Amino acid sequence: MSTPSLNDLIELGAVSEAQGLQGQVKVRPHSSEPVALLSSKAVWLSLIPRRDAGVSASVEQASLTQYKVKSAKMHSGNVVMALEGVSDRDQALALKGARILVARDAFPKADSDSYYWVDLIGCQANNEQGEALGTVIDVTEHGAHGVIVIGDIATNAIKQLVPFVKEVVKNVDLENKTITLDWQSDW
Repeated sequence: MSTPSLNDLIELGAVSEAQGLQGQVKVRPHSSEPVALLSSKAVWLSLIPRRDAGVSASVEQASLTQYKVKSAKMHSGNVVMALEGVSDRDQALALKGARILVARDAFPKADSDSYYWVDLIGCQANNEQGEALGTVIDVTEHGAHGVIVIGDIATNAIKQLVPFVKEVVKNVDLENKTITLDWQSDW
């Protein structure tokens, strides 16, 4: 299989440590519900800095290595993975710090009334009065709830941080790439 485009891969976590003596890795997931990470049959690992650190995509693509996932399970808030070709603790420790990426098309199908946060990036955010607030440039988790980062996608300039809660998020229309919020532009 050829290396996919970096734009087709979604970062879901990072290797934080080796787990046990048989080569399993402990992955710190970026989500409290790492469904896609737990169900992935293959992952891509990269040991170089994040793409927002100024590294060109071609250099980053060259550093990607694909691993087949033999098993994945939750353990104490982390995902413990057994990867094909990683059979001892030393090999697992060599992967410490690697970013775990999964192809977006490998995610399990979302229920009809749910979606993946990554699919919200690029959506136009509007308030209930029809005023354009900006584009969703990120969605992050901050303990109690998620946060929608609204700004300018071309420059990554942040305009607003909006709580991702049902009282604020009134409608998500992925087909039309719009989100309706109970929010004002001057908040």
